Amino acid sequence: QVQVAESGGGLVQAGGSLRLSCTASGLTIGDVTVAWFRQALGKEREGVSCIWGTEGRTYINYGDSMKGRFTISRDNSKNTVHLQMNDLKPDDAGIYLCAALQMDGTCLLGRYKYWGQGTQVTVSS
Repeated sequence: QVQVAESGGGLVQAGGSLRLSCTASGLTIGDVTVAWFRQALGKEREGVSCIWGTEGRTYINYGDSMKGRFTISRDNSKNTVHLQMNDLKPDDAGIYLCAALQMDGTCLLGRYKYWGQGTQVTVSS
């Protein structure tokens, strides 16, 4: 049974930082595409970042508004993907969801087989 779990959300002031983690069980993170999405109240779900590839070659992509502020990384020894978020803005608030094993489409727009429950990020202005 595959499970994906997020952690690390919380309340932060604008300009602050948070580090989210996505840990999987029953699935090897290094073998699949893993992505972060966010869902804000009243808005469509948005692709934040994704990572895929083997240790010899890793590929990464970011949503436009995250470039330069967010960094995704993978720790295969802990079967975990991290999302470091810096210079957070009120518009970054929402539920951040981790997804694993892309089934189709591009990594920020495609469908995924496994989803976590999400972790809340709140940014105060």
